Amino acid sequence: MLYEREAEMTRINTALRRAQAGRSSALVLTGPLGIGRSTLLQEAGAQAPDTVRVLRANAAPMEQDFAYGIFHQLLGPALCADPRGQGAGGAAGPCPAGRLPAPGDQDTPASEAVLHDLRSVLAEICADTPVLLLVDDLQWADVPSLRWLAYLVRRPFALRVVLVCTLRDGDPRAQHPLIRDLADAAEVLRPAPFSLDGTRAMIQHQLGEPADDAYALACQETCEGNPLFLEAVLRELALTGHRPTAEHADEVRVQGPAQFRDRLAGCLCTQPGPVRNLAAAIAAFGDHGDTDLFRRHARLDAVGFQQALRTLHHLGLLGPHDTPRFIHPVVRDAVDSSLTVAERERSREAAAELLHQAGRPAEHVADLLMTVTATHHPWAVAVLRAAAQAALRRGAPDTAARYLQRALLGSTGSFERARLLIELAGAERATDPAACERHIGQAVRLLPSATDRAAATLLIPPTFLGEAPASAVDLLRRASEDLDPTAAHRGTAREIALRLEARLWHAGHENPTELTGAVERLRALGTPPPLDTGGDRELAAVLTNAATLSSALSATDVAALAGKILEREPVTAARACIALPLVAVALYAADTVEGLNARLSGEQHADRPDAVVHAENALVQLACGRLTQAREQADLAAELADADWREPTTAVRAAVAMETGDVQLIEHLLRDAGQRWTGGLALTAMLQLLKASLDARRGRGAHALESLLGCGRQLEAAGWRNSALYPWRPRAIALHHRLGEPRAALALAEEELSWARQWAAPASLGRALRLRALLPGGGGVAALRESADVLRASANTLERARTLLQLGRALESGKESKAVLREAADLATACGAPWLTERAYAALGTTAPSVDASLTHSERKVVSLVGKGLTNQEIADELGVSTRAVEKHLTSCYRKLGVAGRRELPGSRSAGAVFAVG
Repeated sequence: MLYEREAEMTRINTALRRAQAGRSSALVLTGPLGIGRSTLLQEAGAQAPDTVRVLRANAAPMEQDFAYGIFHQLLGPALCADPRGQGAGGAAGPCPAGRLPAPGDQDTPASEAVLHDLRSVLAEICADTPVLLLVDDLQWADVPSLRWLAYLVRRPFALRVVLVCTLRDGDPRAQHPLIRDLADAAEVLRPAPFSLDGTRAMIQHQLGEPADDAYALACQETCEGNPLFLEAVLRELALTGHRPTAEHADEVRVQGPAQFRDRLAGCLCTQPGPVRNLAAAIAAFGDHGDTDLFRRHARLDAVGFQQALRTLHHLGLLGPHDTPRFIHPVVRDAVDSSLTVAERERSREAAAELLHQAGRPAEHVADLLMTVTATHHPWAVAVLRAAAQAALRRGAPDTAARYLQRALLGSTGSFERARLLIELAGAERATDPAACERHIGQAVRLLPSATDRAAATLLIPPTFLGEAPASAVDLLRRASEDLDPTAAHRGTAREIALRLEARLWHAGHENPTELTGAVERLRALGTPPPLDTGGDRELAAVLTNAATLSSALSATDVAALAGKILEREPVTAARACIALPLVAVALYAADTVEGLNARLSGEQHADRPDAVVHAENALVQLACGRLTQAREQADLAAELADADWREPTTAVRAAVAMETGDVQLIEHLLRDAGQRWTGGLALTAMLQLLKASLDARRGRGAHALESLLGCGRQLEAAGWRNSALYPWRPRAIALHHRLGEPRAALALAEEELSWARQWAAPASLGRALRLRALLPGGGGVAALRESADVLRASANTLERARTLLQLGRALESGKESKAVLREAADLATACGAPWLTERAYAALGTTAPSVDASLTHSERKVVSLVGKGLTNQEIADELGVSTRAVEKHLTSCYRKLGVAGRRELPGSRSAGAVFAVG
């Protein structure tokens, strides 16, 4: 198919009409590779009238030494068809070889008499019938044929001929004097690149359906309107059943069709040395070179550089940039394929050296070094290390790891290799903990100092929730013994020893004996323990976590110690330190999050990972009973979490899911558990609690109870007694009660209340009192009043709302009952618990206010459009606002309506949790 070539076809047809009237014409179709010159030539022959004789010739580089080759292709068939040389009407017979010029020396110019005789041959052929001569790739025609064609166009008289030739821009032979002479006498036509409409037409022809706007634009921008490039891309995509839709637009941008690459490579091979060298230089530097570096790499003077650059532009290989850049990566592939492996290696190594000498950024030099198999430059390792550090600073640990792995190939000496292994482990700790541990294990064998070996071991990321790998624990233990933990260390050695001790205690937190030993160690440190250094605080945080899990200290003591750690720990503490995450968990369990909340809201946390901040924020919001905000923060943490924080953020999301009753989130987490959770008691317990929560919501109470009791047995066996962190007993009490098993419920309720009084956190104690009041002999109204009083000292307004709802129901009627129920409804609404709000209003004997009563007009409009299934972008288009404005409105709606996300908006009043504890 021919697209957007109507103007050129009109000019050719006009020339044919003139030929029929006895006037000859010559036209030259020129342009860069792939613009469609040959296709246009073929179409001109196909559309020629029946009254016109079409004679064709195709020039080729390998046939340039065959004298009069183009003449033979054009006129040989016509003469062989007419033995008398009197046109096409004669009877067929043997070809009169004597009328054709014999092959000869191209360097011997033909006399004018010879050229005139050859012109006469053509004149005889076109005497009765106009002739259309089509010559493809004129730049490769043999010299004698060029002389004859130039002779023809300068002497058109008495000929009925239209000569149409194609000539590629940028080809060195296009500057041959005979070709220039012919082009000067001819009409030059330059087909333009496809417009967007032409691109659309090509897409529909190749893929069989119209293209989306985004897809068509991607094709236009990628292929620069080049028909051959576009056709090659679409044909390659069509083989995979590809469709021209917006979601597939990015696939177009990365295509490098082999057909087009090979054509480019063939074109480049015909270019003179300076052009090939400049193309190789641009390819070697990638995106990092400039004009001066390209010139130096290609070893060209200013004049030679400009000439070569102009040729590459004429070939259509360079984009419209101030600095020479290829129009597409496929051009670079073509240049590379035209070089041998050794030539490509030398080219890129030379480019890296020039970049280094020019003082360019280390990452730019490293990018080129990464493409070279081996380099012997003494500066290469230092550059790769500097590039890795730069990559880490911009948050690209995978890139940093690749640079360091490459540097290891060129390292010399055990100390340098150890240093590189340690840096590599530091880059991998956030993305591949197993590789980090492996490389630390290799590094410590090369380090001469016990202190250095111990410091390197601390780079292995701590496992916050899962069970620490035995190999990592073994490395920590050997490093600790090597350093002699009983010695009176000072300075850096003391810090390292303390951190090693902390990691080892934490590695044993699932062993009840180790847990007891950690609590004894905490008591031995004194009250308060030393907190002056980071190592002191890390050790104290780990030991405090042991006391929290086992409930060996009261919530008051745990909160006081955690608060002191928090006061001393700087906001910019390195994430390798495990103090802050464990302190946040302790404060959450102790129902004392004011200090943590102030820390998170009062600082920018510029040097801390966002996932940590959001996860801790989620704990704070959950401890305060603010479910919507807790869900938002937990989701943000999960989006930003890396390998270190994937499991902790999953645990936080699980706690939010159970508290909000979000079945979809619970199902997602359970599916995810089979793929990414790595075990350990903390995650196993959370998994069992999630399963129980889902079973209870689906009416499978017995299954839910079985999961809860199994969870409790595991936790008790490990010495983990804290129900604030793993509330298996409160949920089992509620299920026993609903299943009509009062004795089992009472036994667990007494156990929970005894623990809660010992732990003495207001939220835990208030909940235990409320659960005990559910059961016979549990104290009834008096116990509920005590629960309400206790919970007024708690930050958890959701627990208070639950107790007030139960108290209001127990009071049955009267002013006090109504006041208590109204307070419960207000607290539940503020917490984002619409199911609890509805229960409170139901107990009042009235209907809850409309869920959108507090929404602004704009917010109600956004909610209505969400209900119609519109995306944020579609809502923004409908309302004429930005997507950011839509997101702000939705966030406000979630907060006001107490829902966890947009999927709950259309039916927010029906969203609820049927497994709320108590």
